[in-house]
Amino acid sequence: MTAPTTYSRFIRFLQEDLAISAASIAIALRHRELDPGPLSMILWQYGLVTLEQLDQIYDWLEQA
Repeated sequence: MTAPTTYSRFIRFLQEDLAISAASIAIALRHRELDPGPLSMILWQYGLVTLEQLDQIYDWLEQA
């Protein structure tokens, strides 16, 4: 997921559909700089999303 439009739609999905705070996303992005990996997994590893939300993220990513 490198296209800027897809990335911004993904961030919007996290905030609007899953109600993940901008602060939580910022934390995950900072950790991603130190330990590169999929943003969805970083959010889950740090307890910022539930397993159910993680499923919704993967469903969204498949359709994006």
